[in-house]
Amino acid sequence: MCFLALLLAGCKAHPGQLTAKELAEQQAEQRAELEDERTALQQIAPPAKSSYMAIHSFDAWMNPYLTVQSNVVELHVTRGDANPTSFGVGGMLRPVAARQAELTLSMDKLAEGISAVPADAWPYGRVVAIEEAHHVPASAEPAVRRNLEATVAKLTDLGVVIYDLNEGKLQ
Repeated sequence: MCFLALLLAGCKAHPGQLTAKELAEQQAEQRAELEDERTALQQIAPPAKSSYMAIHSFDAWMNPYLTVQSNVVELHVTRGDANPTSFGVGGMLRPVAARQAELTLSMDKLAEGISAVPADAWPYGRVVAIEEAHHVPASAEPAVRRNLEATVAKLTDLGVVIYDLNEGKLQ
């Protein structure tokens, strides 16, 4: 009898399906997380076009940039130089590569990853450059395009400006 009661109680919904209440709670939680990430990014200054509009290569870009692949996004971050003097900049004692990091993020962790980038990695303000992955097989191109569109939408939701380095314009 107890087994029958447990069986009936467990048969309310198919596994993997959410009830309307659970779905509403999940959506409310997602909205709250997005708002927290927006708030964290508001600490970063608005973008200053005068400081980045002339940059047309990823080698010269100092803000975070994203490489969109078919199933993940790579976040490239260059931390600010803690030493304010010009002595030894980029040399053996202060290499830029030592301040660079690449993080591979799933699409659902993109907002969390962007909002966790420290303030000293945003010298141009709240703007990121974005590119599609290179040498993508033809079969993966639609997935890369979908991820690119989803990435742009997520960044726009977060209030982050997107700069296309190749064309020198905002998106």
